[in-house]
Amino acid sequence: MEARSWAPRGQRGPPGVTWLAVVSLLSCLLVPGQAKVFGRCELVERLQDLGLEGYRGYSLADWVCLAYYASGFDTDALDHKPDGSTNSGIFQINSRKWCKNFNKKGPNLCHVYCTDLLNANLKDSVICAMKISQETNGLSNWETWRQNCQGQDLSDWVDGCDF
Repeated sequence: MEARSWAPRGQRGPPGVTWLAVVSLLSCLLVPGQAKVFGRCELVERLQDLGLEGYRGYSLADWVCLAYYASGFDTDALDHKPDGSTNSGIFQINSRKWCKNFNKKGPNLCHVYCTDLLNANLKDSVICAMKISQETNGLSNWETWRQNCQGQDLSDWVDGCDF
């Protein structure tokens, strides 16, 4: 007696699962991701266009250094913290105070969803970073800036970039 599969010939699995797999694959191919890893000079130009040069006394080099050490210039960077908060986007903005996670309550001082900080547009990220830098500590609000950028010669971050 010959063993037979429950699936009709030529079919590799349940029809709904196969169709779902095809639709999922096509949606990934048709919808471009919004995340981006910027090049250094590309980021310098974008941050200047968004008004960060000289903002609150900080140079573009300060902001680029911060972005590098916070996220490696990756707009999709996401870091889940032990306290349940997340750091999101190119500047790793924390949900505890600055942005809103869908399932958490908090002050949301930037009036933005944390997911809005994960795209290549950078507008929401820059506006929120500007708001954070208005606090008493300025860019020192970011530990990574204090440890890697503060008091350093940062000219290499913008050298060779046209802006």
